[in-house]
Amino acid sequence: MKYKYPRLTLLALSFLIVYIIFTASDFTDFRAWIESLGLLGVFISGILYVYGFTAAIGAASLLVLSKEVPFLLAAVVAGIGALLGDLVIFKLIRHEFMTEIGHLANEPIVIHSRAFLERTLHAHIKTFLPQAIGVFMIASPLPDEIGVSLLAASRNISQYAFSIISFTLNTLGIMMVLYVGRMIF
Repeated sequence: MKYKYPRLTLLALSFLIVYIIFTASDFTDFRAWIESLGLLGVFISGILYVYGFTAAIGAASLLVLSKEVPFLLAAVVAGIGALLGDLVIFKLIRHEFMTEIGHLANEPIVIHSRAFLERTLHAHIKTFLPQAIGVFMIASPLPDEIGVSLLAASRNISQYAFSIISFTLNTLGIMMVLYVGRMIF
């Protein structure tokens, strides 16, 4: 018997494994290591900033590094790291998960939800609601996976446009984290 959602299941399992690893660890060594890396640490923190189970580590690392590196340079370097992390998600969703997302779209709960939205929402809202939610998720300090997935599933957004959106929104969010870090430390 063929399993219906192998990639989505592996994705969920990887989140669980990362959660277990990071909640069972002592982060003192990690903090010292990230501080010793300087701009490379800022870049790595940017990558960590976008993933669900590493977002807190990425944000905390940026808070710690906020006074170690010039503000705008740190924001841009971390923004590039965040863009790289988001592009990994974007490419996985767009190229690897689309078949499973297509199967998922045929599940009864999704069909009923879609029918409800078709009846209750105006056509323009239906068209742009997933993208608006995706942009909000990327701009917020929440992990980017859902937002990137919503944008990647939309064929209206090119990888180039997505890259501009991701870099801009993540850099603005990172600037806020760095600003708070400068106020705290």
